[in-house]
Amino acid sequence: VLGSIAATWSFLEAKPKFLPAAASEHGVLTDNMFWLTMVIITLAFVITNLLLFVFAWRYQYRADRKAVFYPVNHKLEIIWTVIPAIVMAILVFTGWRVWRDITSQAPENAYVIELVGKQFNWYARYPGKDDGKLGNYNYRLIEPTNETGIDFTDEASFDDFTGTQLHIPKGVPVLLKIRARDVLHSVFLPHMRVKMDAVPGMPTKFWFVATKTTEEMRNETGNPEFNYQLNCTEICGQGHFSMRMSVVVEEEEEYKAWLASNKPDLTNNPQYLSRVPANLKAKAMRYIESAPAAEPATADSTATATASASLK
Repeated sequence: VLGSIAATWSFLEAKPKFLPAAASEHGVLTDNMFWLTMVIITLAFVITNLLLFVFAWRYQYRADRKAVFYPVNHKLEIIWTVIPAIVMAILVFTGWRVWRDITSQAPENAYVIELVGKQFNWYARYPGKDDGKLGNYNYRLIEPTNETGIDFTDEASFDDFTGTQLHIPKGVPVLLKIRARDVLHSVFLPHMRVKMDAVPGMPTKFWFVATKTTEEMRNETGNPEFNYQLNCTEICGQGHFSMRMSVVVEEEEEYKAWLASNKPDLTNNPQYLSRVPANLKAKAMRYIESAPAAEPATADSTATATASASLK
């Protein structure tokens, strides 16, 4: 009895600290599955322990009572085997359907975003507005101005750009391609119920559909300063506590406008033109020519200007 009272108090005390309301389609399914399982196992716990208590009390030793033994009772054994088996089968099948949907192949119309973790921050790489495809990457190409190792020998990477803030459109599938540069990290979006490890040398992925924009959550929570956040939930070193990323969820049209407003990394770093194969330089040059006004000439910028002049 005291244990039941303590468990009830613990549940009610901890309830405000539970995960926030789900803001993704699969998050609602996951939460429903979780609470269905919790209700069933709680009922089973209460019923079985109540029966144990009642039987121990009712059939306690008395001098005038003679014990009756059942060496075998097939009916009883069938009952306590079949009923739990049916309940478990229902839970397993329901859970399998939810898991199958969550881990299925992302739809073809999904927006693709790459997340790269390193000690102790995150980088997001977006496909540019021209082709909607992420280019290749190579860890050997990682350097201060190319944090995600974009491979500029792939023309799909010409319009890619990176940032330290994650933007997600509402109401459409989003596929996160996840990797790590150094040690194990883990992508966790609590409101979206997204949790996936970032493993060095082994890319992972997770797709989902967000259902509430940042603005809608601010109105819902009554907190004008509310922001979604991406956290690392794999202890990755002394700076693990600070490894987080601001997340903005917006309407699809706003997301498209935001994508279009960003300049490709090739535009911001024209020195990478030297890494573009000769047969693709003409395509790459249109991103270089749209770059902001040049700063004082350097060896790299001089080489770029010479290449541009020879092409023209």
